[in-house]
Amino acid sequence: MRYLFLLTVLTASIACNSNSNKNEINFADNVVIAHRGAWKQKNLPQNSIASLKQAIALNCTGSEFDIRMTSDNVLVVTHDRDYHGLVVEASTYNELSKYKLSNGEALPTLKQYLLAGMQNNSTTGFVCEIKPSKIEGRNSMIANNVLSLIKELKAEPYILSYISFSYDILKKIKVLDSEAKTQYLDGSKKPDCLKNDGISGLDYLVYKYKKHPEWIEGAKENGVLLNAWVANKTEDLDWLLANDFDYITTDEPELLFERIKKSPTYDGYKLVWSDEFNYQGRPDSTKWAFEYGLKRNQEKQYYVDSLKNARVEKGLLVLETHKETIKNEAFVSKDAKGWKKNWEYANYTAPSLTTKGIAEWTYGRIEIRAQLPKGVGLWPAFWMIGANYDEVRWPECGEIDIMEHVGFNPDSIFGTIHTKAYNHMKGTEKGKKIFIDKPYDSFHVFALEWTPEKMDFILDDTVYNHIENEHKTTHEWPFDQDFHLKINIAVGGMLGGQKGIDDTVFPQQMLIDYVRVFQKKE
Repeated sequence: MRYLFLLTVLTASIACNSNSNKNEINFADNVVIAHRGAWKQKNLPQNSIASLKQAIALNCTGSEFDIRMTSDNVLVVTHDRDYHGLVVEASTYNELSKYKLSNGEALPTLKQYLLAGMQNNSTTGFVCEIKPSKIEGRNSMIANNVLSLIKELKAEPYILSYISFSYDILKKIKVLDSEAKTQYLDGSKKPDCLKNDGISGLDYLVYKYKKHPEWIEGAKENGVLLNAWVANKTEDLDWLLANDFDYITTDEPELLFERIKKSPTYDGYKLVWSDEFNYQGRPDSTKWAFEYGLKRNQEKQYYVDSLKNARVEKGLLVLETHKETIKNEAFVSKDAKGWKKNWEYANYTAPSLTTKGIAEWTYGRIEIRAQLPKGVGLWPAFWMIGANYDEVRWPECGEIDIMEHVGFNPDSIFGTIHTKAYNHMKGTEKGKKIFIDKPYDSFHVFALEWTPEKMDFILDDTVYNHIENEHKTTHEWPFDQDFHLKINIAVGGMLGGQKGIDDTVFPQQMLIDYVRVFQKKE
C-alpha cells in the first residue's frame, strides 16, 4: 500500500511538472501587431529576437516577421532580398551568418526565432510573412518547409497568421493546414474573392482602404479579417480604430496603445456615419446638402454650392470664402421688410453644408478634424440643429455649437448650447471657451459627447465645457431628439462681425480631414 501511495504521488508530481512546463498562449485582447517586432523606440534591429521579445513585453497581440530561405534551404528571418550585399537565396547560411545584426545578434534562423518567441510568452502571436521567390517551384518548397518546422517545434498555437504577397503561397498553406489563418498583402483582391478562395483576410496598405472604403464593410459582411499595414501616423491609427479593424500593423506599437485608450471605440462607441473625404470633386451628395442664399444672424456672406467654394481634394474637404459681389435671388426691394429681402447684393460668397434631410442622430460622439480660416470678420462653425426646426423654429428646437471661432479672438474656440430657456438673445446661453494653439496652421479635433444626461465639449483630448441635463422641460433640454449637422464659414454677422471685417484676408479656407459620428453599441 505504501509503495502504491508513493507511486501515485510521484506520478501526480510528474504530471504537474509536465503541465507547468507546457507553453500555453491566449492572444492578447488588442489590435496591435508590431511590424518586424517592436524595434523603433529602443532602436533595435528589425526582425531581431530582441525586437520580438520587446513586442512580447509590450503585450502586443502579434509580432510580424519576414521569412526567406537560403541556397542551402535554411529558413532565416530577414526582410530584404539582400543581406550585407549577399542575395539571401543565392547564399548559404554560413556565408550570411558572418555578418551580425546591429545589436550583435546573429542573423536568426526561423527555428531560433520561434524557440525564443515561445519562451515566457503567453499573449503574443507570430505573424509570419513568407517572402515569395522568383525561382520556379521554390515558393511551394518554402511553404512546405515553414509549416514542417512549425509542426516539429509544436509552435502551431503561437501562429496568429501567415501573410504573403504570393497568392499561391497562401493557397499552398491552406492545403497543408486547413485551419491556418492566411492574409493577403498585395491589396488587389476584394473581400468576397478572398473568402471564395479560402483566404482568411486582407492585410493591405492603409491607402488601399482609403481608396476602397467599401472593402472595409465588405470584409465584415464576408467574415474575413481586416488588417492594415504599416500605420504609423496618429490620424491613420485613429481612422483604423474608428473603423473597427481586427488588427493594425505598426512600427509604433507604443503610440497605437496610447491611441487605443483615446479612441471612442475604447469607451464602447461604434462608428455609425462618417465622411473621410477620400475622393475628388463635389462633397458627397448622399451625405451632404448645401444651404443657399442669405440665411441667419445678418451675416454678410451668400451661401453657394460652387466648386470654388466647396470641393474635396487631396483627402480634404475645402470650404473657401471669397470677397465677390453676388446678386441676392431673394431680393424684393430696398424697402422690403426683412434684411434677407432688402439686400440686393451680397459682397461675399461662402459654403454651408448640412446633413438635414439626409442623416440625423440622437446622442453620440460627434467630431471633426479641421484647420480653421484666418481673419477678422470670419466665423467658422461646426454645429447641430434639432430635427423639429421647421415646426417649432429656433431656439425651441435646440442648437448645439460643437465649435465656433471668431477671427477677432484668434486664440479661442467656443462650445455652446442654445434652447428656449438658454440662448444668446436673452444672454443666457450656456457656453465656454478654451485656448487653442495654432488654429490656422494645424489640425485639431473638435468633438461633442452627448448622452441623455450631459454634454461634454472637447478640444483634442480636453473637455472644456460640461453641461448636465437638469431634467426640467424641453425649454431647458430639447436634446432628446434627432439633430442634424452643419459646417459653414460665416462672414460678419451678429457675432463674427463685432470687430468689423478685414477684406484683405480673402480668400480663406477651412480644411476638414474628416467628420465622424459614433454612437454607443446597443
